[in-house]
Amino acid sequence: MDRKDEIIRLQMDVISQMTRSNLRRIADDLWSGQDAATPAPSAALQQEPAAAGERISQAQEMGESPDETLDDLRRELDGYIGLSSVKREVESLINLVSVQKLRRENGLPVGDLSLHMVFSGNPGTGKTMVARLMARVYRCLGILSKGHLVEVDRSGLVAGYVGQTAIKTGEVIHKAMGGVLFIDEAYALTDRGGGDYGQEAVDTLLKAMEDHRDDLVVIVAGYTERMERFIHSNPGLESRFNRFLHFPDYTAQELQEIFEMRCKSSGYALADDARQPLIRLLERGCVDPEDFGNARGARNLFERAVSAQANRLAHEPQVTRETLMLLTAEDLRAVGAEEIAAYKKE
Repeated sequence: MDRKDEIIRLQMDVISQMTRSNLRRIADDLWSGQDAATPAPSAALQQEPAAAGERISQAQEMGESPDETLDDLRRELDGYIGLSSVKREVESLINLVSVQKLRRENGLPVGDLSLHMVFSGNPGTGKTMVARLMARVYRCLGILSKGHLVEVDRSGLVAGYVGQTAIKTGEVIHKAMGGVLFIDEAYALTDRGGGDYGQEAVDTLLKAMEDHRDDLVVIVAGYTERMERFIHSNPGLESRFNRFLHFPDYTAQELQEIFEMRCKSSGYALADDARQPLIRLLERGCVDPEDFGNARGARNLFERAVSAQANRLAHEPQVTRETLMLLTAEDLRAVGAEEIAAYKKE
């Protein structure tokens, strides 16, 4: 085993220890005191293999999830980095639905309340994360029976032959019943012309939204301008989607918080002298947030910094637990040099 392999092995040992510790702590938080040594499976571990273009999260078919209150969910929402305008809109919607529920319980008239939503914004701005939270909010309020989230894109709904798209879309809708169906890049269903099968998926979806309005919420998401064209392309879509949440790009400061949060959860720490080169890299990414990927870009940057650290430590005469956990200015500058080299090649 050469020096670099040894460094990577030591890194993995530290990360493994931190991960076990984090999982035990998460188990205590989520499962109300169950034996942390044998935690109940988390939502992420409960996922079944999904077809291409489809991901199912949270409680799956049975809809089982730990008991949580609206206050729990509000605290989670408040803990998200950035997203101030989204937080206000979500809080307003929670208040509206809560009051409507109280009116119903007290025998007062309640108008039809459409909970289907349009999420717009660049990649990596938290749209899926908030959709997952909304599914749990609706379950907590008794609006949805399960509160899981089924995430699909065009490939998860559209088939290649006449008549098959309705069947494929219907199967996805069946899995989403009791929860939220989240369709990413939904405009891809209607932007390919009249001979495409995407319209069949839209028609099937609209019928299901009407037939199952009491136990199905649909959230469509994608780039802002393309989502506006998508919604206005069909009167049925316009009538059913009347709630719009825009997810702004993260600032460099917010991306730094996301980077440092990732460091903490993975058993790393950022050296004081590394913050300035990190900010410069993030500010560079903010110039083109669509290409950088917002929070995804920050996570990718973290992974590249870890790789740069491994290359640096491979040449160190002695490696300790502390040095394994520290990302330095040298590591961040190495990532920046890689970006410059890649740019020059283009």
